[in-house]
Amino acid sequence: MPDNAESPYEVSGTERTLTYSPRRVTIDDGTEIVHESLGGTLASAWAGDLGDQYVEVIHVGDGPSGGELVLVVPDLNVIVIGDLYAASPAGATPTWAEAVDLTLGLTTLSTKILSSSGPVTRDDLEAFHQQLLGVLHG
Repeated sequence: MPDNAESPYEVSGTERTLTYSPRRVTIDDGTEIVHESLGGTLASAWAGDLGDQYVEVIHVGDGPSGGELVLVVPDLNVIVIGDLYAASPAGATPTWAEAVDLTLGLTTLSTKILSSSGPVTRDDLEAFHQQLLGVLHG
């Protein structure tokens, strides 16, 4: 999985490869995971085995665009959050703040967090959550 901000992110196992983008996950067997708000069938979570790599795809709530997905790779202690983290909280919505809050709950102090804009520390994600709340509640 790349460490940089380039999307899409890929996770390869011995049997399959998963490609992540913020609102669509594709497995090399043709399976697509998209939240139902964007015409897909995912309501909340999907879990799968890529051979030697277990992965989870979760819709924690809508971010800046809606239908954002989070990818969790437990064996690597990696979480990919796509567009849920941004340079600015402009356009903050209650659902975006809730989604970031739930995403924080999926991390530990040592979790590697990757966003569309690159690696993010847990402290940075917490600070961004506070910025979202500040915009919403003054």
